[in-house]
Amino acid sequence: MNLARFPRIRLGHGPTPLEPMENLTKRLGGPRLWIKRDDCTGLSTGGNKTRKLEYLMADARAQGADTVITQGATQSNHARQTAAACAKLGFRCHILLEDRTGYTDDAYRMSGNVLLDKLHGASVERRPGGADMQAEMEAVAERMRGEGKRPYVIPGGGSNPIGALGYVTAALELVNQAAEMGLKIDHLVHATGSAGTQAGLVAGLVGLNSGIPVLGIGVRAPREKQEANVLALAQRTADHLGLPPGTVRAEHVVANCDYVGQGYGIPTRGMVDAVRLVAETEGVLLDPVYSGKGMAGLIDLVRKGSFPEDSSVVFLHTGGAVGLFGYPDAFDLPAEAA
Repeated sequence: MNLARFPRIRLGHGPTPLEPMENLTKRLGGPRLWIKRDDCTGLSTGGNKTRKLEYLMADARAQGADTVITQGATQSNHARQTAAACAKLGFRCHILLEDRTGYTDDAYRMSGNVLLDKLHGASVERRPGGADMQAEMEAVAERMRGEGKRPYVIPGGGSNPIGALGYVTAALELVNQAAEMGLKIDHLVHATGSAGTQAGLVAGLVGLNSGIPVLGIGVRAPREKQEANVLALAQRTADHLGLPPGTVRAEHVVANCDYVGQGYGIPTRGMVDAVRLVAETEGVLLDPVYSGKGMAGLIDLVRKGSFPEDSSVVFLHTGGAVGLFGYPDAFDLPAEAA
């Protein structure tokens, strides 16, 4: 895979650390747990979207855009990192935030990622839950064209074949790190939502013939829909890379969506306990929407014996801890005994 042929603007700190979670491993008594710290990508507190934006912003520049439009939920990590990338590169940024939770408190609507969106100079509009956000962005783009602007529209999560290249790059980075460390990775686990991270990882790891299976812990859609979304995007990404047809197949895409709870962005008991446990054992902050639920799934699966005790499992931390400030009430609950 020749990634150098795709335009890219370096925005992140990399390679991100790959670290053992020795205390969590000991606490759970299961397989050896590792963490890939994509919360350390550096752009506005970091996160997985920075990798995607390196390719998306390069494409925006190549197309002569002066304004970037994107969308996400109210506490969107993607929106925050897009706003920061625009600030760094001199683009205007316009964000549409969808109300997917119905929360009306000021902490959720105004702090955390929303505060940072505005600090980075983005203009923000809000939309009700269930809106056709792609159509809403296209309408805004048409309005801006009428004003003489040159907008570039990025889908939610940066999840298209261009954005997914960021996680093809991450797959290559991870394989190289593991080889240098003499680490055999038996499983790679992460939170999966808009599909771009998992699709890029699958396309990259399969294209490299790495033999590393990817498990996405779903945070939004039911399993069948999530796996279908990831498979479709992974195959489009493989095509974009020029890999042979049929390289990515259905068996390469696995999502476990048992840990979503009542819906996207709505806290669960497992998420709260996972955030607390990792903070208390490893000094690492997860986020309440993605990595917290992803880790809740991993912890539960370890406790159920889903991974051999002598295996090595890497958890990809997709960032977003600033979102904790949007959910203060979730952490007022007493902790369950570990």
